[in-house]
Amino acid sequence: MHITPSAQEVRAWVRMPSGKRLDLLNPTPFDWDDADLALGLARTYRWGGHSAWPLPLSVAQHSIAVMLLRRALAPRPSPVQELRELLHDAEEGLLGFDAVSVIKPFLGEGFRALTRRLEHAVFLRYGLPAWTEKEHRLHKQADRLAAATEAVHVTGWTPEEVRSTLKIRARVLERDPLADHYGCTPWEPWAPRLAAERFLAELERLKREAGHAA
Repeated sequence: MHITPSAQEVRAWVRMPSGKRLDLLNPTPFDWDDADLALGLARTYRWGGHSAWPLPLSVAQHSIAVMLLRRALAPRPSPVQELRELLHDAEEGLLGFDAVSVIKPFLGEGFRALTRRLEHAVFLRYGLPAWTEKEHRLHKQADRLAAATEAVHVTGWTPEEVRSTLKIRARVLERDPLADHYGCTPWEPWAPRLAAERFLAELERLKREAGHAA
């Protein structure tokens, strides 16, 4: 007779580079190091891993871009709010998967519940407040700016296709905020090691600043 295991018996273990273990189905805020998260995000790719460049675009690089774009919007975010911007897709680095947005509804309620649990663990670990309506609206503005711009400069869609096919209404930026910040080649996806290093440096900086602010 087939016996279906209970929710308490099912585990989805991931072993982190640090040696810590994360159960994706029952995560706690203590199951990863900052370096684990940075590397996970650097090895998780946007746009289904497709790119017009030799490398795909990591979620780590995207997250820093969104943080910088949000910084340029008024009002300027506090260190805690900026930390939340940097970590807005952190659960994807723990899961190792960034689903293309339009397919997420097809993955079902189980997938939504899984990502919510991971996101909750991230918010607890880093002391992030819940989004207010105004803050989330500004976040989505920065995130959509990044998405529209990545679609053109990283994956090769035309601006017209971004609007008509991808249904992204945000404008396409001409200047790369990452190039202005790091002096790197505009729009070029970073190698995983570099993306992890830069993400970790921003994470550690913002943790210090948020702690001082508190």
